[in-house]
Amino acid sequence: MRLHLPVLKHGVMDPAPARYVIRINGHLGATVLSAFPALASRRLGAHTVLTGLLDQSALYGVLAEIEALGLDLLELRQVSPARQAPDPGNSQPR
Repeated sequence: MRLHLPVLKHGVMDPAPARYVIRINGHLGATVLSAFPALASRRLGAHTVLTGLLDQSALYGVLAEIEALGLDLLELRQVSPARQAPDPGNSQPR
């Protein structure tokens, strides 16, 4: 039996790209980081933070790659284009 998910917007394949911040446990080496060529990376404490502009299908591809590599995903956040990604250690209300 085939199931079809409802389409939210007819005629639109992917919503517009959005900026995402993805925090992964541990420091990723160059070989693992090469699996994410569309994302910028930086170390933040004991974690690696990946940042980039992704459409929905690209985001799902990145999440699938994280799972396939056995990485420990700590956080996935979409950030508005007007704001910079906040430091995860900064917990001041906005």
